[in-house]
Amino acid sequence: MSKLVVSSIGPASSVQDGGRPGSQRYGLTPSGAMDRLSLAAANALVGNDLLAAAIEIGPFGAAFTARGGAVRVGLAGAPRNADIGGRAVAFDGTATLAEGETLNLGFARGGSFSYLAIEHGIEGEPMFGSLAVNARAGLGSPYPRPLQSGDELKTQAASGAAERRIELPAATDAPIRIVFGPQDDEFAEENKKLFTDSEWKISATSDRMGYRLEGPVIKHLDGHNIVSDGTVNGSIQVPGNGQPIVLMPDRGTSGGYPKIATVITADFGRFAQISAGRPFRFKAVTMAEAQAEAIKFHQLLRSLPERLRGIEDFGLNIEALRDANVAGQAVSAIDAATWQVAVP
Repeated sequence: MSKLVVSSIGPASSVQDGGRPGSQRYGLTPSGAMDRLSLAAANALVGNDLLAAAIEIGPFGAAFTARGGAVRVGLAGAPRNADIGGRAVAFDGTATLAEGETLNLGFARGGSFSYLAIEHGIEGEPMFGSLAVNARAGLGSPYPRPLQSGDELKTQAASGAAERRIELPAATDAPIRIVFGPQDDEFAEENKKLFTDSEWKISATSDRMGYRLEGPVIKHLDGHNIVSDGTVNGSIQVPGNGQPIVLMPDRGTSGGYPKIATVITADFGRFAQISAGRPFRFKAVTMAEAQAEAIKFHQLLRSLPERLRGIEDFGLNIEALRDANVAGQAVSAIDAATWQVAVP
C-alpha cells in the first residue's frame, strides 16, 4: 500500500468527485468538483473512472510526498509551476513520484482550481455514494473537511506505465452563458439588460457554497422573497441588497430569493475557475442552445480517453536552468562597449 502525504496545502483544497447526483431530493447537498472537465481529465490521465475522487487544490500552493512506494498522478485544471525534485512537471499530463519524492505546486495561474488524480484512486468510505467533501455537512472521506498538512491519502503502488498527456480544447475568455429564469419575471426588462450588459467580478468572500458577484445593483420588481424552491449548480439568486450570488456545488438544496438566471452546464466549470477580482460578463442564450451545448459538453467528457497521447521525458532540471545563461551573450544597457559595433 502506497500513500500520498500532504506536506503543505492552502485553504479551499479537499477531496472531490462527481458528487451525489439524485441526493438533493432528500435535502442532501450534491457537492462534487467545481470543474468537472478538469476532474475528468486528471482521472483519464491515470486510467481512473472519469468522475472518481481526486484532490481539488485551491488557488494557493501545495506539496505532496510519496510514502510506502511510488505514486503516479495526473494533473489538470488551472496551471501552476510544478516540479518533483527539481524536475519540471507539465500540467495536463502524468508524473510518477518515487518513494520519498515530493511534488511541489505553485500558485494557480489563470484559474482557481487544479486537480490531482492518483492512479488507482483514493481509498475511502463513501458517504451516500461519494467521497466528496462538504465540510459544513460533515460529509466526505477519507477526511470530512479541507485537507491539512500531514493528511495521508492511501492508494495502490504505481503501475510503472509510461507517462502521457491529454489534449484539451483551448481555454476561452468568452462571456459566461446563462438562461434567464426561473424567476426572471421578478425583474424589469431594464434590470435583466443591466445584468447582461454589465461587467462583473467575483468577491473574495466567495466559497464552494456560492460566488458573490460585485457589480451594479439588480433591483426587484416586488420584493426579494419567494416561496422557497429547488436550486441547481449555477442558479443566480438576487437577495435584498441586489448583489447576485451564483450557487455552487455546496449550496443549499432550496432557496427563497428570486433566481434571475442560471449558468448553463457547459460553462459552469469555466465560471468556477474565474479568479476573484477578474472581470467577466454574462451572455443570455435560449434553452435549446443551452441543451445543445450540454450535449456537446458530455460528448467531450466521454471523448477524454481518446485524447490521451504519449509523453517524452526531456529530463529538464530546474536547478540547472536557474544557473544557466539561457539568454545567450549578456550585455549591459549602461555599458555601450558591450553592445555598440565599431563602424569602419
